[in-house]
Amino acid sequence: MARSIGMNRIRRVQLAGFLLLLAFVVSACASNRGSTYNFQWDITFRSIVSPNGSIINGLWLTIGISIVSQLLGVVLGILAALARMSRIWPFRVISNLYIWFFRGTPLIVQLVFFYYGPLLAHVVSWPAFSVGPFNFSDPAVIMGAVILGVNEGAYMAEIVRAGIMAVDPGQTEAAKSLGMPYRLTMTRIVLPQAARVIIPPLGNEFNNMIKNTSLLYVLAVFELFKTFQSYASTTLIYFEYMAACCFWYLVLTTIWGVVQGRIERRFSKGTGTASSGLSWRERLMSRGKPDEITVLGGH
Repeated sequence: MARSIGMNRIRRVQLAGFLLLLAFVVSACASNRGSTYNFQWDITFRSIVSPNGSIINGLWLTIGISIVSQLLGVVLGILAALARMSRIWPFRVISNLYIWFFRGTPLIVQLVFFYYGPLLAHVVSWPAFSVGPFNFSDPAVIMGAVILGVNEGAYMAEIVRAGIMAVDPGQTEAAKSLGMPYRLTMTRIVLPQAARVIIPPLGNEFNNMIKNTSLLYVLAVFELFKTFQSYASTTLIYFEYMAACCFWYLVLTTIWGVVQGRIERRFSKGTGTASSGLSWRERLMSRGKPDEITVLGGH
C-alpha cells in the first residue's frame, strides 16, 4: 500500500514537471509572435548533426575529466572510509576533517579556492600526462580534474562505508578465525561483497560527475559547456546553443544509464536485489519502487 502511494506521488510529480515544461515551451512560442527575434534552429541542428572540432574536443574533454575524476574519487573514498572505520584515532580525525570540509563547502568554491591559491602561487605543479586517448596538458584541466576527484572522494567515502557496514560482520570474524590479515580480509572478503551495495550509488555519482564538469568553466577549461557558452556569448545566440549543449549532456548521461543498468544486473545475479529490476528508462525518469529509488540516490 505504501509503495503504491509512493509510486502515485512520483508519477504526479513527473506529470506536473512535464506540464510545466510544456507550458513554458508554449508560452515561449506564443510570446515570440509579436517580437522581432527569430529562433535560428539551424545552429542547434548543425551543432548536433555535424559538430565542429571545438565541440568534439569539448565532448572528449568532458568524458576524460569525468573518468579520471571518478577513478580518483573512488580510490580516495575507499581510503577515507577505511580510515574513518580505523581504530587509530589520527586516521579517523583526518578522514572526518576531509569529509567535513569537502561535503560542507560548494564545489565551485573549492575549484576557485584551490586553483587560484596553491596552483597559481606555485605551491603545487602538475606535469602533463595522458590517460588512454585523453591528453591532460593544461594545468587548469589537471587541477580541475583533481579537485573534482577529491570532492567526489568525500561522498564516495560514505557510500563505501555504508557498503562495508552492510556486509555481515560474521564474514570478518570468520576471516580472522582463519588467520587472514586485515588487508587481505578487506580486499578478498569484505569489499567484493560490499561492491553489490556500492555499485548503484557509484553509477549515480558518475552521472553527477559528467554534469559537474560544467563547473570547470570558472577555470576557463573548454569542456562541453564552456565551448557552447563561448559561442553563445560571442554571437549572443544563447537558447539555440544551449539547446544543443543540453542534447549532448543528455546523450552522455543516457549512454551511461544503459551501461550502469548492465553493470548492476551483472553484479546482482543470484541476489534478487531491488536495483536489478530497473530499466534504463526507469533509471533516467526515476521510476520504480521507493526503496529502489533510495538505493540509486546520490548527493
